[in-house]
Amino acid sequence: MNYIFGIHSVDGLLRRKPTAIRELALQQGRSDKRIAALETLARNQGVIVVREPRAALDQRVTGRHQGAVATLADTARGDASAGDNLLDEVDLLQLIDNSERPVLLLVLDGVTDPHNLGACLRSADAAGVDAVVVPKDKSADLGPTVSKVACGAAEAVPFVRVTNIARTLEALKARGVWVYGTAGEAEATVYDMDLRGSLALVMGAEGAGMRRLTRELCDHLVKLPMAGSVSSLNVSVATGICLFEAVRQRRS
Repeated sequence: MNYIFGIHSVDGLLRRKPTAIRELALQQGRSDKRIAALETLARNQGVIVVREPRAALDQRVTGRHQGAVATLADTARGDASAGDNLLDEVDLLQLIDNSERPVLLLVLDGVTDPHNLGACLRSADAAGVDAVVVPKDKSADLGPTVSKVACGAAEAVPFVRVTNIARTLEALKARGVWVYGTAGEAEATVYDMDLRGSLALVMGAEGAGMRRLTRELCDHLVKLPMAGSVSSLNVSVATGICLFEAVRQRRS
């Protein structure tokens, strides 16, 4: 069985792809506003709703389910939690070609921790990112943990899996998208750059950073100024800071 759990994650899936849910189990004894709203939404979408003891929900999933666990339909793909926001490279390039404004993309080059991926998706959604791009291999993928951490963003942000990150970056650059990679040894900070045009922000893997070929394809390398004793930030934290610097510049 595949499950999606947590109020925000289940709510997002119910709104975008209710047919992916076979049954929604809600915790017995909970009748607060959030659970009641979730039950109403599910019934309005034609989803079966059952009440189960907390112990039964605890046995189904690992993590804080908040009293809501959705069982995915047998016919749903393993990535059904993403709703209709899954794209491929062709879709991504078409999105860029059709955009009437500068695009803002987030490229995650080998982020393997699902908690970090979920947090990056949450920041990307808040910043209005047009798409998040990840490699198909050696990367965290969408799933219950990512959906829980992302608080609904995993069901909303266009999510692009590509076979070859380097090839995708080359295609982006051919369409006028500037590629900014983050690296601790960079001389310039993200605050020194003009981020108002079409750009792809590339964040490297936890610890290892960007791969060599990815780094070589970046138009600019940038860093965050670090004043304390630590040498780097968690990738999801750094992602949020860099994205919102781009947002700040675009609104000024």
